[in-house]
Amino acid sequence: MTDDLDTYDTAILKAVSANGRITVTDLAEIINLSKSPTQTRLRRLEKDGYIRGYTAQLNPVKLGLAHIAFVEVKLDDTRELALRAFNEAVLATPEIEQCHMIAGKFDYLMKVRTTDMRSYRRILGEQVSALPHVAHTSTHVVMEAVKEDAL
Repeated sequence: MTDDLDTYDTAILKAVSANGRITVTDLAEIINLSKSPTQTRLRRLEKDGYIRGYTAQLNPVKLGLAHIAFVEVKLDDTRELALRAFNEAVLATPEIEQCHMIAGKFDYLMKVRTTDMRSYRRILGEQVSALPHVAHTSTHVVMEAVKEDAL
């Protein structure tokens, strides 16, 4: 991972990424270190930003959000002010699960999660296409998610 982490640190990261609710006692047992140094290491990993937080992993299918589309977005302006306006608007759109600036034939790649194709078409037409400086979009609909949420 990085030179700043030793085998105990990487074992801690692996364990908490699999179970964010693990107790320090159980964590210490897993990594074969006593509780106090385990807790000290865990706090340092949090403080240093290796661990950004702890969240519940919700099942989007159970929540009725089984439809996934990846959207290529081409902007009509890529100067800093335009990029900032686009980024801020993306952050305010909850259906956009992920958004990445890309070096290539298009500017951004988004992961959009909705209930079905009809709701996706509405989100695309009313929200995604209306984002600042969007010139063109191209959609790739997911047929099956083979691997998600992996480090």
